[in-house]
Amino acid sequence: MKNILNSDYPAYFETYINHVQNDDCILAMEENLNDFIVFIENIPLEKYNYKYQENKWTIKDIVRHIIDTERIFAYRALRFSRFDRTPIPGFEENDYAANVDTAKIEMTDLLQEFILVRKSTIKLFESFSEVMLFAKGIASGNEMSVLAVGFIVSGHVIHHQNVIKERYLSN
Repeated sequence: MKNILNSDYPAYFETYINHVQNDDCILAMEENLNDFIVFIENIPLEKYNYKYQENKWTIKDIVRHIIDTERIFAYRALRFSRFDRTPIPGFEENDYAANVDTAKIEMTDLLQEFILVRKSTIKLFESFSEVMLFAKGIASGNEMSVLAVGFIVSGHVIHHQNVIKERYLSN
């Protein structure tokens, strides 16, 4: 059911949405959950705290960012699905990252948290009727549909998985 229009989301999310190959939002989230866990578990332990550049995040920081972002986007989807048109402000991802010390968190704990958050997001999306999936709301000054949010959640993970492959594991 990837019948979302460009008008269903801000243009800067198109890359994330295009990363998702499955046309079913929930199946995409389930596949993405399993793929991401296997991907992270196959990274050598010594790479988890690696930064490819001084001002960049570690792989653990990226996983933390994915978890935080998914929570925020699930909240947006819930609000939009209930036809709440109150604009939701954006969030500054770098402030979130700067205020948590992932070096002290085990990757197994981060992955467990990711699993729980993703399963919660899947349950939330399973509860939405078709009418709810096409409901729209405003976040960060832009209108988007609930369904678009679902694809963005999966595409965001795929985006970061690609970044990890290209910038953290290629050397």
